Amino acid sequence: MSEKHYRKPLSFVRRSNRLKPSYQRAWEASLGQELLDVPHGERDTAVAQGFSIDWRAEFGRTAPLIVEIGSGSGEAIAAAAAANPETDFLAIEVYRPGAAQLAARVRREGLSNVRVACLDAVEVMDKLLPADIVSELWIFFPDPWHKSKHKKRRLIQPPFVDKAARVIAPTGVWRLATDWSDYAVQMREVIGASDRFRNPHSGQRAGEFSPLTQVRLGDLDAASLGKETQPLPLEDALDTEGGWAPRFAARVVTDFEYKALEAGRRIFDLSYVRTPH
Repeated sequence: MSEKHYRKPLSFVRRSNRLKPSYQRAWEASLGQELLDVPHGERDTAVAQGFSIDWRAEFGRTAPLIVEIGSGSGEAIAAAAAANPETDFLAIEVYRPGAAQLAARVRREGLSNVRVACLDAVEVMDKLLPADIVSELWIFFPDPWHKSKHKKRRLIQPPFVDKAARVIAPTGVWRLATDWSDYAVQMREVIGASDRFRNPHSGQRAGEFSPLTQVRLGDLDAASLGKETQPLPLEDALDTEGGWAPRFAARVVTDFEYKALEAGRRIFDLSYVRTPH
């Protein structure tokens, strides 16, 4: 199949574009202000070829830019933006109800340093973010796509790591979090294989102190789903590699994370520093 006709699997599935009336009002009130008004490509989550954004003009200043992918209704990024008015934030949320809620929150809280993009994150990375513009990239709790046949949809894959390396400035930081151990391992392996990033926590939280060891000892992921568990003995469960970051202090505990913790899952934090060119 030629590249022209090949379409890579998307990391999301939109079930409906319809908004309930309150969300529709929020969308219309925010469009072109808090909510970026971007011309679409062949999909409504794609960016039209040739369109670009002058971020300095958009925010009216030159400031560090933090980008969050999968912002949901904005609990984390709104808190960060309020605490860091000297920093600009771009929230990417592909689902329209979440983007509408987030834009309404930004407007309600008077956060002039936040913009919301209701777009495919890969499209934003490729078409709207110049090289080395991002000071930090945040991806907290991306869709884990549990089924084996769907894992190709996971966002954190080698091609995406290359995209992240292009937009994150040298010495910039990439922060990730997930509550699923197999996705955490995939993140660690895929990003760790790139010479464009280094793990400042390499070797830390390994062995019996590793959250991965804890998950394997109790088969906690399966238990959280109500499935039959298959705990491993310590010698097989032991995570000798580690490399897990301490919890990012600026990441507020969202409702989503509370539910994961209540279900008995462990939270895995990872952070990487972009190496110089």
